[in-house]
Parts: sequence; structure tokens; C-alpha cells
Amino acid sequence: MSPTRDAADPLWPRASAWITAQGTEERGRADIAVLGVPAYRTSITPTGAHATPAAVRDSLARYSTWATSRGFDVSSLRAVDLGDVTEPDGPDGEARVSLAASRAAEQCDLLVAIGGDNSITFPLVRGLFGGDLSACGLVTTDAHHDLRDGETNGSPVRRLIDGGLPGSHVVQIGIADFSNSPAYASRAREYGITVVPRAALRGAVLSDLITRAIDVASAGGLPVFVDIDVDVCDRAEVPACPSAAPGGISADELRQIAFACGRDPRVRGIDIAEIDATIDAPDRRTVRLAALLVLEAAAGLCVRKGLGADG
Repeated sequence: MSPTRDAADPLWPRASAWITAQGTEERGRADIAVLGVPAYRTSITPTGAHATPAAVRDSLARYSTWATSRGFDVSSLRAVDLGDVTEPDGPDGEARVSLAASRAAEQCDLLVAIGGDNSITFPLVRGLFGGDLSACGLVTTDAHHDLRDGETNGSPVRRLIDGGLPGSHVVQIGIADFSNSPAYASRAREYGITVVPRAALRGAVLSDLITRAIDVASAGGLPVFVDIDVDVCDRAEVPACPSAAPGGISADELRQIAFACGRDPRVRGIDIAEIDATIDAPDRRTVRLAALLVLEAAAGLCVRKGLGADG
């Protein structure tokens, strides 16, 4: 049993204390950095996703840094919280997000951005890779293609491709039946996107699948960004994801994916998006899952850096 929120136990260190707000200029280069991007105003479905970064940070206090099944502690990593981007939906908001991602790229080996809706993926990728979208790849775990026209949470993948990201460098995992349209499925084919539908995940070895996806997205060694849209999960497990449907993947499967992405040296950034903390279940299961995704990515990074065995 974990300690209550008010209990102070020096033998049960909390993840929230490990990811500190102290600047990297005081600690040197970080292994992993957390950045809040509370975007929500352009969402197709009205959302309170701007409340999610704070809710996820709060949920980190519920967890320790010890990975029992792997036998190591993620606090062996140097971790920093870079705070939230101010008004990411406001005037020049995307420029601020890109600037924050660019600075993070200079400060850490792995950036984990907490949304906010899925619109954050576009400025994060643009900033993290210096604006040259031809020299990177993208893996999404998402029930949706996100290829809509306009500038919303339904359009980041199309905007990145229009901005120079080759469609052949994009892999979309978990695309769901009855959650897309023939027009956008056709657009995905025209762009050359590799689509892995939800049905293909049943019985798959997820670590192998993620490695193959990153192989495609990296196109022989390019750095890769991973967009974790949590609505890829079953709606019963993520009630705070407005567009999640029954029959999505499990929370455990998504945790496996986050670990596999953190472990791969080609992955430079991950976002966790499409959670509306204001409509979560009373037990806060969705934001607690998001906090665990941060920790799973960190555990993968420990393996990447040789700080723990891949158990």
C-alpha cells in the first residue's frame, strides 16, 4: 500500500520529489525533462485539457521511483521540470511552445511534454528538431489519423507533413475502426503513412512492434518524436479522454509502449495528450495513468543509458 498524501516517509520517496523544478543550469544537463503544454482552445471537442499538466504533476506524488519488476530506481536519472508554456493557445503561442522544445533539446536527452490537447504535437516537433521536419520521424499512438484541415487538435500530423515531414517517416499505431473516415484514410495512404490498426495490436509483442515502427519513422537513423494520444485506450480506462471508444488498448499496453519508446535511443521526445482532467473519474484514473507513462518512459531511458536491466 502506498502512503497517504499527507504521510511523510523517508523510506518511500515520491516521484514528484524526484522531478524537481530546479533549473538545469544549476544541475547540469538533465537526462529527462518534463514540460507542460496546456493547450485546449482549438480542440474540436470542448475540453478542459489545460488543467491536465498540473493534475499529472499532482498524481506523481502518488507514485515512487522504484520499478519492482525491473529491479531499479528511475531516480538514478537526472530529472527536471521545465514548468508550463505560458498561453500556448494565445498569440504566438505555438512559437513559445517551439522555443521551449528547442531549449529543452539542448538541456536533456529525452523531453516528455504533458498536454493539453493534440495540437501540441506540431509546435513540439518543429521546435525539438530545429524546424527541419525532413530530418525527423513521427510515431503516433492514436485512435485517429489527425489529418484534418485547419489548425486544431485534429490536424497536427497533416500540418507536420505540409511543413516538410515526409509521410513515409510517419507511423500511426492503434487507428480505430469507426473513429475515422474514408477521406482521411485515403489521405493517409496518399501521404505514404504506415498505419497499424487497433486490430493488429491484438496478440502482438508490443516491444517488437514499437521497434519496427521506430525503424520506419527513423528512416535509417533520424531522430524520432512519439505522440501518445491517450484516447488510443479503452474508454473505461481513460474516462478523461473525450474521444476514447470502447475496445481501445489497455492502460497496461500503453505503459508498455511508453517504456519501449523511452528505451529507444532514436526517440528524443514524447508527448502525452488528449486528457481532460476536469472530467476524469473520481479516482483520477486517467491522470494517474499519464503520470505512470512519464515514469515508464523514464524507466525505458534508464535501460537506454545502462542504468538498469531490461527486465
